[in-house]
Amino acid sequence: MSNLKNPAAPNLPLAPDVWDARYQDQFANVLRLYFNGLQNITQNLLGPNGGRFMNTPHGGWSSDSDQVAVSTTAAYAITFDVTDVADSVYLANSSRMTTTYAGVYNLQFSIQFANTDTQIHDVDVWAAVNGTNVANSNSRFSIPNRHGGVDGHTIAALNLFLTMQANDYVELYWCTDNTSVRIEQINAASSPTRPATPSVIATMSFVSSISE
Repeated sequence: MSNLKNPAAPNLPLAPDVWDARYQDQFANVLRLYFNGLQNITQNLLGPNGGRFMNTPHGGWSSDSDQVAVSTTAAYAITFDVTDVADSVYLANSSRMTTTYAGVYNLQFSIQFANTDTQIHDVDVWAAVNGTNVANSNSRFSIPNRHGGVDGHTIAALNLFLTMQANDYVELYWCTDNTSVRIEQINAASSPTRPATPSVIATMSFVSSISE
């Protein structure tokens, strides 16, 4: 079973003026069918695999473009140019992951950093909701130096729980202590055959309603 059918409210027959066995049987049968439908829903939803019937807000995005820092004293919003999936969580202005409904959301991301310099350099990555930095959301990553003629690479990955209201948006920002560090997309390759590496991947999914 791939979905559950929501039973319609029962269309109860009109009662006769006097007691009638056929009416009672018909009345009971209508209610029996309705409650059987409700029981089917609750048994499946509360069973061990009930989550497969739930449709919760979620979104996923990626970028197939390099992103660079022009200055070491500026913060840059991370942008996306590919929407992989969107259901009530959507992308606005290329960087704003926006919620349709209020709730607690799990934001997960991975960022492919590259360093062309011969020294190790650091980057910071953090979240901002509606343009305001989220407290304690920053992480610092050290990007390896170029070695043997090959750029240094690191995947920066993290997940955050965020309390969002309807129409709120969250952005990821980054900065670096050296402009030799960039966010890099890597093309598909061979020997062995392997897919392209997006410069950024992010997903955002509804976890819970907001506690009162």
